[in-house]
Amino acid sequence: MSMQVTLFLVLLLLVCGIAAILYLAYTSLRRRHRLHHYLSEETVSDERDAEPDNVLGSLVSQFSPTEEEINRKFVEAGMEEFQYTRYYMHFKYGMFIVGAALMYLWSQTADIASDKLLIAGILWFVFCLIAPDSYLAQRKKSLIRNTSSQLPYLLDLLAICVQTGMTLEAAISYLALEMRGFDKNLAKLLARVNERSRVVGLERALDELYLRIPSPEMRSFVMTLKQSLQYGSSIYLTLTTLAADIRAVNMLQVEEKIGKLAAKMSIPLILFIMFPIVIIIVAPGIMRLSLNV
Repeated sequence: MSMQVTLFLVLLLLVCGIAAILYLAYTSLRRRHRLHHYLSEETVSDERDAEPDNVLGSLVSQFSPTEEEINRKFVEAGMEEFQYTRYYMHFKYGMFIVGAALMYLWSQTADIASDKLLIAGILWFVFCLIAPDSYLAQRKKSLIRNTSSQLPYLLDLLAICVQTGMTLEAAISYLALEMRGFDKNLAKLLARVNERSRVVGLERALDELYLRIPSPEMRSFVMTLKQSLQYGSSIYLTLTTLAADIRAVNMLQVEEKIGKLAAKMSIPLILFIMFPIVIIIVAPGIMRLSLNV
């Protein structure tokens, strides 16, 4: 009976690990397909060449990604200065081997059953496979969130530069230097746009910027600049209005989070205040009844 339970747990852990990897691959592909609706056909074809064609390709890339895919993960996480990306997979599998060896030595000294050792090894393998990628994904989300929150300040500065007579290219080049003291990540993004615009053009560089920061605020910013480049319209009022709209949306999101605090605080209030008060009120009566009996 215990052997069947152990086998069931092992199969359950394997299924959970594979399901987690498939879910990550599916969400990545789904995000890419959403981005394709807002980009030009040329950019879409380039991204399809860079991404796996199906879920199976994404699953294989989790175990043996190319050096380009690893570099892209670190760049999207804001760690482009990291010089040891080539050793990323060595670190993941090396961490698993070291942990497995330590668990084996511990099992020999502590006399742990083989089925428990197998379950611990599977759990450690899943952790080593998912944890580093989850850390990079979390850094990427944090970078997107912080950049989107700082975007209204960039819009105001860009609008002032355009109002003084500077072109978009000159304004972006100027702000890439001036924004270093305010937000290093935003300055790096602008510097990247400035460099790429000299090679592939500003429109393509803006598309790549949106691929790097896929947020609604960045999409509105990119579309506004591309519209100005295509039609030659003035964007001073558009940029200031967009900055005000983004600030209003951010304020609404903060108010929404504040409104949810009441519901979230109800659980600890019930657990740590209501239950103890009920016990304090009821306990003396129960004790008197037990003494009388």
